[in-house]
Amino acid sequence: SAHRVFDRSAHTDRIQELAWLGRLREAREVFDAMPHRSIFAWNTMISAYCNSGMLEDARSLVDAISGGNVRTSTILLSGYARLGRVLDARRVFDGMLERNTIAWNAMVSCYVRNGDVTMARRLFDAMPSKDVTSWNSMLTGYCHSRQMVDAWHLFEQMPERNLVSWTVVISGYARIEQHGKAWDIFRMMHREGVSPDQSNFASVLLAVTGLRDLGVLEGLRPLALKTGFESDVVIGTSMLNAYTRDASALDTAMKFFEGMPERNEYTWSTMIAALSHGGRIDAATAVYERDPVKSIPCQTALLTGLARCGRITDARILFDQIPDPIVVSWNAMITGYMQNGMVDEAKELFDRMPFRNTISWAGMIAGYAQNGRNQEALDLLQAQHRNGMLPSLSSLTSSFFACSNIGALETGNQVHSLAVKAGCQFNSYIGNALITMYGKCGNMEYVRQVFSRMRVKDTVSWNSFISALVHNNMLEDARHIFDNMLSRDVVSWTTIISAYAQAERGTEAVEFFKIMLHKHEVPNSPILTILLSMCGSLGAPKLGQQIHTVAIKHGRDSELIVANALMSMYFKCGSADSHKVFDSMEERDIFTWNSFITGCAQHGLGREAIKMYKHMRSAGVLPNEVTFVGLLNACSHAGLVDEGWQFFKSMSRDYGLTPLLEHYACMVDLLGRTGNVQGAEQFIYDMPIEPDAVIWSALLGACKIHKNAEIGRRAAERLFAIEPSNSGNYVMLSNIYSSLGMWVEVAEVRRIMKQQGVTKEPGCSWMQIRNKVYSFVTGDKQHEQIEEVESTLQDLYTSLRTAGYVPDTEFVLHDIDEEQKESSLLYHSEKLAVAYGLLVTPQGMPIQIMKNLRICGDCHTFFKFVSQVTKRDIDIRDGNRFHHFRNGSCSCGDFW
Repeated sequence: SAHRVFDRSAHTDRIQELAWLGRLREAREVFDAMPHRSIFAWNTMISAYCNSGMLEDARSLVDAISGGNVRTSTILLSGYARLGRVLDARRVFDGMLERNTIAWNAMVSCYVRNGDVTMARRLFDAMPSKDVTSWNSMLTGYCHSRQMVDAWHLFEQMPERNLVSWTVVISGYARIEQHGKAWDIFRMMHREGVSPDQSNFASVLLAVTGLRDLGVLEGLRPLALKTGFESDVVIGTSMLNAYTRDASALDTAMKFFEGMPERNEYTWSTMIAALSHGGRIDAATAVYERDPVKSIPCQTALLTGLARCGRITDARILFDQIPDPIVVSWNAMITGYMQNGMVDEAKELFDRMPFRNTISWAGMIAGYAQNGRNQEALDLLQAQHRNGMLPSLSSLTSSFFACSNIGALETGNQVHSLAVKAGCQFNSYIGNALITMYGKCGNMEYVRQVFSRMRVKDTVSWNSFISALVHNNMLEDARHIFDNMLSRDVVSWTTIISAYAQAERGTEAVEFFKIMLHKHEVPNSPILTILLSMCGSLGAPKLGQQIHTVAIKHGRDSELIVANALMSMYFKCGSADSHKVFDSMEERDIFTWNSFITGCAQHGLGREAIKMYKHMRSAGVLPNEVTFVGLLNACSHAGLVDEGWQFFKSMSRDYGLTPLLEHYACMVDLLGRTGNVQGAEQFIYDMPIEPDAVIWSALLGACKIHKNAEIGRRAAERLFAIEPSNSGNYVMLSNIYSSLGMWVEVAEVRRIMKQQGVTKEPGCSWMQIRNKVYSFVTGDKQHEQIEEVESTLQDLYTSLRTAGYVPDTEFVLHDIDEEQKESSLLYHSEKLAVAYGLLVTPQGMPIQIMKNLRICGDCHTFFKFVSQVTKRDIDIRDGNRFHHFRNGSCSCGDFW
């Protein structure tokens, strides 16, 4: 009898061991081979299936023993809870003939785990008896849902508390980033004479990490020494983890690591992961080599680090060195391949896996979706379902993401049905993913249904709802939802600010930003880049400088994405600060170099752009297609024909890059601007790809400059067929005809425009003065100071005529007398803007004007004289490039 008991125990231990290694098939073989199975053996096998997400197998075993005991049902209930199958868990609970407090606690925890705090509280209140675990489960629910007011109220009501209670509430405050409050509660606990344990110490270390105050961490060490925990390997590892969270303290962390009296596999893996994440992969490798055990967590940490920094070959070598990799190692390698865009390699490895768990399937599905292979992600979800495995929450959310990417509404509905079948439709992660998916597919009715039926709406839910409204151009509805949010996070602010910025309602976007700062919400990088991009588009350098100051205040200005946005903004605003930002950058990526080259092109600095390109190559950065668009534009704006040809040929010859339509358009523009209009036309006919409107427009623009009516007409006819509603094409052709006195043809163009219902886009110019934007349209009569502006413009006109300015009436599109033509030219929007600038700004102050259309030749000459007569620096950014007028000349050298 004793032998049989020992034998059953040994078999059960073996089942547990195989299950932990992910070898479920072998575990089942051991179970099936047992001549006598105790209820403990049954529960062990059922638990193994549940832990691996194989709930149908677990359910079949439960049915085979007619439900087993209370412990059996509780195991199955918990398994359903882990996969978000709340309804199935509740069915198990409701079907239990007998329930103890453990079973009640498991059901409460199920609701808590899946974010349904309301149902958890309802069940908690109905419990016939509660123990401290019951209270802690409910406390955990409030903390996980960030309802810390309710959590604190419950905490104060608890008849008894244990260390778990203190730990949960400390972790809750740390989770909502009220790290100071978490630290205060720990100190209160300490004052009440409660001694911390490992878990409690770890939770307070999490709060201390969030404080980003190494002084507090150092202040905690005496208590750790006094209680003997610093020498405890678990607490020591937690302290090490706190040090490693601060990227600037990696050397301190390494020193602490070297001084630890004992290290376990998690100590080694923590140090390896921290060094890898901090970009010190060689140091991470050196630590790994010193690890005497080289455990699976350490191998996985280094493997992940190598993959993250792009050393995927080294990661694969390490993987192949593992003699018998467990499922965790396989999953890490697959994730590494996916992170590096090596989807086929990931699939090959996935197909070879001896055993797959739900994380394996989830990793592949997510990888497919994140790498743009959305249909394959959905096909794999279907394959997982065919294999008898219900998908995990991660697989479902990734599948919804894939549906969003390709607008697959019908497939999204099917996945939604699968989520219902899995019993996790009320899970907040699923609800949020559904809102996003239906929003991107344009079905706002379903969005509202999902949102209204969600039992728990966290901040992410509200943010997702706002994003769906914004995506479907329902900005006012989005504003209403935003205003009614009980709590907002930085994503909420990012979403609403981005929405107003994209809707070209910059004033309101800035107002939201000011309110955000007033509420002490720290702006993140996306908000700053959105606002800086908006400032660049508006040509608002003063506002951009203010946002730059905010970025400096919060330590964001050195972040690569923000620094790139700053440089781009200053270039678009015509500010020399763009060079200062570039020179101060410690890190640069291809976007940095491309932005600088493109900025030089906008300002006509062709030689400077080429110089920067050479600097980029010497820095070891390979150019891409965007680089060559910038270079060819720079050559075009500076008339560098030979250099342009060299760069065009270099693309495919030296870098294997196939020229795109944008590159051909630049070459047409380059050839046409320099007078070779016939060569530009022939270049188009010789192209290996079909020319688009941009290319024909470049040719038409060249014909306008060089007054070539024949080729201009051919180019315009192509454009009329491609984009019949674009007024700019008709106006350019009319310009060519009017400059040659071909008034019959001008009238014909105007007739076609009227027949097609095309109206000329009015010229509009704007300028920022004392943080306010003032705009003017051609022939403007609505401005509140228009009489003073016109008077100033007339006086200026008289002064310029005296200085030698002669209006170029070629740019008038109507066959009228010369005096009327001159009057028509005088009230172009940029001339009204400069008159206003001269009227309201101090003498000698530079003037900057933005214009929606390309500046005409007469205005260009006019501004050269204005800069000479008024002794003002004048910068104009038109629809094509920058013009910097200084002392009677322009930076473009009259080549634009």
